[in-house]
Amino acid sequence: MTDEPREPTPRPILSGIEPQLFVANIKRSCDFYTKRLGFAIQFVYGDPPDYAQVFRDSARINLRLVCEPVFAGDIRKREHLLSASITVATANEIKELFLSYQAGGVSVHQALKKEPWGATTFIVSDPDENLILFAGPASD
Repeated sequence: MTDEPREPTPRPILSGIEPQLFVANIKRSCDFYTKRLGFAIQFVYGDPPDYAQVFRDSARINLRLVCEPVFAGDIRKREHLLSASITVATANEIKELFLSYQAGGVSVHQALKKEPWGATTFIVSDPDENLILFAGPASD
């Protein structure tokens, strides 16, 4: 038996994340994400539909039909419970995205804000009150 050094096993690389948002109406949610936030539909599943995925560039969001309240009362808004976080690469992109959503009448939960940790963020609310945070650098 020899004590030859073994090749290290490469560790798995995580390449993306897809939050799953709970929604009361798949069509209404798909319409919101496509028409208001600029996403496209990857797929809609079920008859009637009970699951879907929307995407914009590399960002993907899964939408799951749930017919009963998932959260008690207004806890998501009170506690600012985020359903997803999406990032952009530049300070200009985060400002441009915020202004385009604001002009399009998207419900803004938190306006554009420079965070103490150096990011610029804003939060929108979808028709089911899922809070989506968008973040980018504070400056380029």
